[in-house]
Amino acid sequence: MGTSILVPLNDSISSRGVVNFLINMSICPDAEITFIHIFRKPSSGEDLMGKKFMGEQPARMHDMLEKARQRLVEEKGFDPEKIYIQLVKEPYPTVTEGIIDYFGNGGYDMLVIGRKKMSKSEEFVLGDISIKLIRALGKTAVLVVKSG
Repeated sequence: MGTSILVPLNDSISSRGVVNFLINMSICPDAEITFIHIFRKPSSGEDLMGKKFMGEQPARMHDMLEKARQRLVEEKGFDPEKIYIQLVKEPYPTVTEGIIDYFGNGGYDMLVIGRKKMSKSEEFVLGDISIKLIRALGKTAVLVVKSG
């Protein structure tokens, strides 16, 4: 049995960097990859964007995950039957909590996440999801791909 890798993505530069990294990385040919998008509870600003915008989010995120899947198949030669897509539509308070929960329930061997470059003040105010995941997932292999 091969390695099972969980790759949370969103529509960001750091997520595109993760997909590019996976394409350029040597991965065991029998590895299974699951691309997921975790929805979080909407902020008040997102609520102001309206129900139409929020209602279109699942379709947009599914398209983004499917494009990532297609890139691995077309550019890296991955078996499409070993790349899964999952939208976690039940919103979590934070994306981090959703990733931890999903990872814990899936029996994955590794987590690959993207991280954008942040200033020290941004890290202090916003927190660093990658550090939270490394701490929460303990002995799990977590690969953090920096971009931008």
